[in-house]
Amino acid sequence: MRSRTTTRLVGLASAVMVGVLAGCSNGGGVDVGGSGGSGSSGGSGGTLNAAIGGEPDQLDPHKTSAYYSFEVLENVHDTLVEPDADLKMQPSLASSWTTSKDQLTWTFKLRNGVTFSDGSPLDSQDVVYSYQRIIKQKLNSAYKFSTVKSITAPDKSTVVMKLSAPTPNLLANVGGFKGVAIVEKSNVDSGAIKTKPVGSGPFKVASYTSGDSIKLVRNDKYWGAKPKLDGVNFTFVKDPTVALQNLQSDEVQWTDNLPPQQVKSLKGSSDMTVETAPSTDYWYMALNEARKPFDNVQVRRAIATAIDRDAITKAAKFGNATVNQTAIPKGSAFYYDYAPYRHDTAKAKQMLDAAGVKNLTMDLMVTSEYPETVSAAQVIAAELKDVGITVKIRTLDFAQWLDEEGKGSFDSFMLGWLGNIDPDEFYYAQHHTGGTFNFQKYSNPQVDKLLDQARTETNQEARKQQYDQAAKMIVDDASYIYLYNPDVVQGWSKKLSGYEVRSDRAIRFRDASLSQ
Repeated sequence: MRSRTTTRLVGLASAVMVGVLAGCSNGGGVDVGGSGGSGSSGGSGGTLNAAIGGEPDQLDPHKTSAYYSFEVLENVHDTLVEPDADLKMQPSLASSWTTSKDQLTWTFKLRNGVTFSDGSPLDSQDVVYSYQRIIKQKLNSAYKFSTVKSITAPDKSTVVMKLSAPTPNLLANVGGFKGVAIVEKSNVDSGAIKTKPVGSGPFKVASYTSGDSIKLVRNDKYWGAKPKLDGVNFTFVKDPTVALQNLQSDEVQWTDNLPPQQVKSLKGSSDMTVETAPSTDYWYMALNEARKPFDNVQVRRAIATAIDRDAITKAAKFGNATVNQTAIPKGSAFYYDYAPYRHDTAKAKQMLDAAGVKNLTMDLMVTSEYPETVSAAQVIAAELKDVGITVKIRTLDFAQWLDEEGKGSFDSFMLGWLGNIDPDEFYYAQHHTGGTFNFQKYSNPQVDKLLDQARTETNQEARKQQYDQAAKMIVDDASYIYLYNPDVVQGWSKKLSGYEVRSDRAIRFRDASLSQ
């Protein structure tokens, strides 16, 4: 899942983000000191065991787009600003900021006395380095800086960004998720950032054992209120049933990998807390427009007409999602109520016949690390069989999935984008010609123009109209075949307090504690 970059399932997301130019973990265990532990040890809130659905592809925040990575990195790194629970941007490393009257110059003032977890000071040069790294190397979030002309550090506590055009979503761009985290140059230069990232966040990586777990310990040099927990152990548990069993047996005290068919009954449990919340995520299917016959918009529309989104959503999420034919969910001010496709097998057949397509065989790439893609693919395959399309489901581990997507080695795939905040994050990198995550190779000059205009439009009403127009074209062209907006579903032990579910899926344990 991509997590808005990034994390599509950047998480997912995107995100998660779940976007994708990703490396793999190095396959070995890396220990950089610190204690692991399990259960609720110590007098500072204990060590939390958290089960996540898969392994991060790497821990370099600028290069990963996997949600599993950002679940960990949310607790390790800081950004200049960050979203609160209502997704409004608040101070983080920057204590304040001002904008010029023409909105082309932004000046950020940094907190005094901030250090990285290794004790090295963090100042404005680190911010400039981090952003220039993303821009110059054209990393996942480079598109977020498209209007940035220069980034300078006139002194150790000041960062000045000069823009080529007003950028209403600049704060979301520099703080919406940890894909734009401030990193340490020596950590990057050594290459250790992939498995031993050095951040300024509330926790630091103590060890990373590939295929098993990542252990965090409290960062006692953290500039904010010190975490109550001694640490957090992230274990990789692919099977939701096993994750639930581990939660019930207190082997873990938190998970976001619950069996979807059991969520409703679990919410009434006296043994654990299970909470759901509407998310800013979306899940979709994409067709490779660089391959025939998927370059034909009529074929893509036929497939969009052949599938039954209600059946797909029920199979994948068991009611923990809302069907939607656009990306942005109903709770957003930028929601666009547009649903042109109706499940109609006869019509889909006619459309394929008119396009001259018969007896088509296509692969559908999914990943077992996101089981809902497998469940949804089975329904999609059955529905497309009814219109003469044979679907070969190709199930890969997520690192291989990302690699295949990046190379364009697919007919179609299903995945999700997680944790989006600004409408630009729902559409630009995915559908602008040459966009960072436009792996389906979609190109529409009108959409490009609208997306370019909307990201610099300061009038909210005009911006909404531009995104509505772009969304309509994207849906009509079936650049993505949107399926649903899922709920955030998480469960945790009654021992855990100070934790809350967030609509952007940011997993923050800095205020959490475990009772003895």
